[in-house]
Amino acid sequence: MSYDSTCKFLAETFPTDFASWLLGEPIPLTKLEPSELTEPNKNMPFRMADYRLRLYRKFTERQIHQVVIYLTPTKSPLVYQTEFNIGELLHRFNIIRMWEQPTEILQQYQGLLPFAPLSGTSNPEETLRQVAKQIDNIDDREVQSNVTAATAIISGLALEKQIIQRLLRSDLMKESVIYQEILLEGKAEGKAEGLIEGEIKGMTKERTQIALNMLHSGISLDLITQITGLSIEQIQKLQ
Repeated sequence: MSYDSTCKFLAETFPTDFASWLLGEPIPLTKLEPSELTEPNKNMPFRMADYRLRLYRKFTERQIHQVVIYLTPTKSPLVYQTEFNIGELLHRFNIIRMWEQPTEILQQYQGLLPFAPLSGTSNPEETLRQVAKQIDNIDDREVQSNVTAATAIISGLALEKQIIQRLLRSDLMKESVIYQEILLEGKAEGKAEGLIEGEIKGMTKERTQIALNMLHSGISLDLITQITGLSIEQIQKLQ
């Protein structure tokens, strides 16, 4: 599961926490697509305007607040762009630069704990240590495991793998929905890679046999290369 997927999982699992942080009050949210936590992109202003118009077309009565959240520090001026302006069309949206957020605010909500090491802390490792203690105090085992796994993934943007493994409980991570999805993705990718590798091997074997047959028939190397796609060197080795 990618950083973006993990962030979306947290936003969907802890909507009240995100609303309290972004809007200042724990209002109920309706899940709308698309939702992204992303990297600097010169097309972001246009995309936000496009999203807003598409959402308005579908949900004309809904109140919509658009926020782009940048996770890691950057000197790019793109992370300060808050509007799309073309001719008479002007659309504004909000920006959150995670590295400027007060750590203590993120530590107030279970769903935001994974982001604390990316905040304005001067010591990400110590912050992760504090977060680990807070996670240990979560009563709901499912919430505890999911927050642990999300924290492990997102903290990887600021801390070394060894530090994360030392501070967070692996037994909790393995119980999480996120961990299970990672396993499934890994198995799916492995299966896909195996199929592709098998197909490539099969195609290579077939082309090799065709080349051998053509060699036995006295066909020129140039023509064999054109037909099979094998290189001159590969065909010469067959000879």
